[in-house]
Amino acid sequence: MKVVIVGGSAGGASVAARLRRLDEDVEIIILDRSDEISFATCGMPYYLGGVIQDRERLSVIDKAEFKSILNVDVRTENEVIEIDRKNKTVLIRDCNAKKKYTESYDKLVLSPGGAPIIPNIPGIDQANVFTLRNGEDMDAIKHFLEVHKCKSALVIGAGFIGLELAENLHRLNLEVNMVDAADQAMGSWDLEMATMIHHHLHSKNVNLILNSKAVSLKDNEATLDNGEKIHGEIVILALGVSPDITIAKEANLRVGNNGGISVNDGLITSDEHIFALGDAIEVKDRITHNKSLIPLAGIAHKQAQVVAENICGRHRIMKDVQITAIAKVFDLTVAITGRSERGLIRNNVNFKKSYIEAPSHAGYYPDAHPMVIKLLFAARTGRILGAQIIGVDGVDKRIDVIAAAINFGKTVYDLIDLELSYAPPFSSAKDPVNIAGMVAKNMLREDYHVVYWDDIDKFDSNKTIIVDVRTPEEYAIHSIDNAINIPLTEIRDRLDELPKDKTIITYCQQGKKSYFAYKILRHNGYEDLYNLSGGLRIYRLSKQQESHNGIFDYDRVKSDDVLYDDASNDSTDTVVYDNLIEIDACGLSCPGPILKLSKAVKKSDPGTVIRISATDQGFVGDVVSWCEKTGVQLLEQENKDAKFFVTVRKG
Repeated sequence: MKVVIVGGSAGGASVAARLRRLDEDVEIIILDRSDEISFATCGMPYYLGGVIQDRERLSVIDKAEFKSILNVDVRTENEVIEIDRKNKTVLIRDCNAKKKYTESYDKLVLSPGGAPIIPNIPGIDQANVFTLRNGEDMDAIKHFLEVHKCKSALVIGAGFIGLELAENLHRLNLEVNMVDAADQAMGSWDLEMATMIHHHLHSKNVNLILNSKAVSLKDNEATLDNGEKIHGEIVILALGVSPDITIAKEANLRVGNNGGISVNDGLITSDEHIFALGDAIEVKDRITHNKSLIPLAGIAHKQAQVVAENICGRHRIMKDVQITAIAKVFDLTVAITGRSERGLIRNNVNFKKSYIEAPSHAGYYPDAHPMVIKLLFAARTGRILGAQIIGVDGVDKRIDVIAAAINFGKTVYDLIDLELSYAPPFSSAKDPVNIAGMVAKNMLREDYHVVYWDDIDKFDSNKTIIVDVRTPEEYAIHSIDNAINIPLTEIRDRLDELPKDKTIITYCQQGKKSYFAYKILRHNGYEDLYNLSGGLRIYRLSKQQESHNGIFDYDRVKSDDVLYDDASNDSTDTVVYDNLIEIDACGLSCPGPILKLSKAVKKSDPGTVIRISATDQGFVGDVVSWCEKTGVQLLEQENKDAKFFVTVRKG
């Protein structure tokens, strides 16, 4: 049997390797138009940024090794330009020899991947405009950056690749501008979760411009559809990929409604002798059971196993898939699995959602970082439908646990019962995944009722009382309009201030203290009662994003922003303060750092300088407002190694 594989990236190379392990006698040919195969494309942004310094580490295996180890005939710079289904041959262009030739096949495997989306605008063909699909693209970008000594970059598109590029270009000390036509980064995410990414990008002085398209490029400048001019000595297009199905369409293979090659559950196309996999095909979604495009390397590798085994007669099927993805965005780790809220709404799925904020490990152990988990689950059964998590540490293990639960059809009740590893440096006795299940269970059993950030304005202000149960210090910094402040510790003694004939909404910073307040009120006979899920943090970020007014001015870090230990970046102008007091508030969730700083200021003498370190992402914005309201002088802000350092002087 002779198998010809079109495309030597993740999917195609894996098919060849599995085929050889199953059958020593099958003849295997890989054809790829690039000059290398099995290239680790996911590592390209990190090579550009210098995190990965040896280019050879991105070459998983070269064609010589493929030949010697697996006995596979690898032909790079050989492009398949036509499929003759009747005669079972492919027409190939040898890019080096400048000639065409044909090759027969018994089975043909299409793994062409996706083609970068390139907008049709004036100036798109300039020499400083690039896409990032393969090693050749990566080399061209790196060469341009080095030769032209670029000081600024424009990234068009704020998805996974765009954000990874932004971080790594920033690491090269470039001024980074990002433009996206959507109202948020990470289009597969939900808006309120994406706003935390926006917040973090702007704290790094990445200029993120949303709701805007580049309509022309000229020299080192892009013109947006609102007339704004954006500078960029190098422009990188990161608008995603579309299925590369040119030869499949020309061969009259069936194409699905989403523009990908249509395959059955054995990954066979409309031609029984042709298989397809990877970014170019449509797959069945595990949550909605609809066909969709999911261009992820992990899925392509699984599909490769199915293709190889079916070619060898093992009759294996490809199970439905779900989106599970993770990315590093500067100090943050952002991850998603299953469907987003907007995806569920689009597919008419009846669901509920919950938010929790919990530390990455035991709060009393050093350097605990807060993580926010959004959980989506079926409104009747509690079956888990999706999750989005943002944090610094521990995000990967939590998203993988939830992804596995979705894969096996588990419910939020199952999350409660999971026995997960615990020791103070790694987790808490109740893991954030367990807590997410507990909160969701309470909602399903209607032990309490919630409202969300976009519900508050729908309530009649004459019939509703919004109660902020945080401390007076927190309330003074930020609060919801028209909210009254009754701290949690005082609520039992102030019930007479809350009439039972009105709707009452409780809230705090994350939703935990206000849940306690909710239960106190419920046990005291209040019935028309709601808790703000996700708390003030999500409310503020989302409402500011919605209004587009001064979204990020309050939390911008203006001082030196060091992400990596690098002696060449060390400052020799370090300021030394007399009467300096240092405070460690790492691991404390808001309002912990502010309260600790406030207490230290009250105890100190005028003129005392206090330097506080914290890991809570909301601390930077809150401390600016707190200083303005209290008359404390803000001296310095620094963000280093996922920690925030703030220096103030008591007036």
